[in-house]
Amino acid sequence: MTETTTRTAPDSGTEVTLPVHTDQLRLATAGSVDDGKSTLVGRLLHDTKSVLADQLDAVQRASADRGLQTPDLSLLVDGLRAEREQGITIDVAYRYFATPKRSFVLADTPGHVQYTRNTVTGASTAQLAVLLVDARKGVLEQTRRHAAVLALLGVPRLVLAVNKIDMVDYDEATYRRIAEEFTSHATALGYAEGTVVTIPVSALHGDNVVEKSEQTPWYEGPALLEHLESVPVAPDPHDVPFRMPVQYVIRPRTADHPDYRGYAGQVAAGVVAEGDEVVVLPAGVRTRVSKVDTPDGAAPRAAAGRSVTVLLEDDVDISRGDLIAAADSAPTVTDEVDATVCWLAEKPLRPGARVLVKHGTRTVQAIVTELTARFDEQQLSSVETPESLELNEIGRVSLRTSEPLPVDEYAASRRTGSFLVIDPSDGTTLAAGLVGLPLAPLRGESAS
Repeated sequence: MTETTTRTAPDSGTEVTLPVHTDQLRLATAGSVDDGKSTLVGRLLHDTKSVLADQLDAVQRASADRGLQTPDLSLLVDGLRAEREQGITIDVAYRYFATPKRSFVLADTPGHVQYTRNTVTGASTAQLAVLLVDARKGVLEQTRRHAAVLALLGVPRLVLAVNKIDMVDYDEATYRRIAEEFTSHATALGYAEGTVVTIPVSALHGDNVVEKSEQTPWYEGPALLEHLESVPVAPDPHDVPFRMPVQYVIRPRTADHPDYRGYAGQVAAGVVAEGDEVVVLPAGVRTRVSKVDTPDGAAPRAAAGRSVTVLLEDDVDISRGDLIAAADSAPTVTDEVDATVCWLAEKPLRPGARVLVKHGTRTVQAIVTELTARFDEQQLSSVETPESLELNEIGRVSLRTSEPLPVDEYAASRRTGSFLVIDPSDGTTLAAGLVGLPLAPLRGESAS
């Protein structure tokens, strides 16, 4: 009997029972409006038999109400009422599905340019991204913008799904032209050979989605699902140095636990074990782990993604916002941060702006001391010392924080190398920030 687990989709609350796999791929979809992202995801869910009967019945009824002869599989993903009415994806829709070879966590992100911030959210933890283009339209401005965002976030592998290939009569020349243009663009963004794959698909009819299509005899590569099942998975952040932002200090002070003092949080990177030497930042105090508690009881070790309570050998002054890290490879503690940001607000960013920076569980005041560069994702060039950053623009900034922060380079540790920029007046998110220089064109490297 196959062991199973139950997952709850964060956007819909639907519980899904999946086989337990040690091999899991986190992926995101992106693309321009009407390129067929939701239909493709719906096709994957439908053809892998990952759809509950009542969900399929609801989609069939909604499709019939629209006068459609066949189910509109995009409705399996577009779960918000506004999305169903408009036929677009607004929020990030998370879906879980599995095959006998691998389990998947998929984030379907919006295509509209004003929802680029949602694309950043969905792709921030992805190990692979499926970027769609319409075979009739080819590579568009939004395609190049999404590719730049994916490169910025360090998503290690891309799949270009040339969708609606049936609408161009399965023409090989059209597919080859689009594939070559996109591959050249992705290479300029820093993607190495072998990390970008292109596949001609028809999400509507299922060509090359789950099974190879007889309509494209000239295509010798795998179907999309076959590629997703076999692509090497980027290593989880277990083999990088331990990092855990402190969320809460636990001191029950009960008769059974009079001296208990634990530090609760989620392991952001690496592994923590009893006896490990750690450092508490930003104070810099060193100590050792005496115990690792979990909701299931004490454990000898815990890896990234696990929520734990860490007990230490010494009585150390620790509060929410501090970071417990591996002592032999601690992050840099600094109040001067150079970072790449994707500006997500209507109000432009200018030098001298006063903001809040949320890093891990700590939020501090900061001032933008300099705009170093603005990246043009269409031309793959940069403008030095721009006057401002506008909505959805990517640029380099220098920040001075009111308190020192323990930061890693984003390329080394996603969780502790990233932060949010927040408007202090109303708490809205202004930007997603990444410490370091993850995007080749912003480093002044050749885009050829």
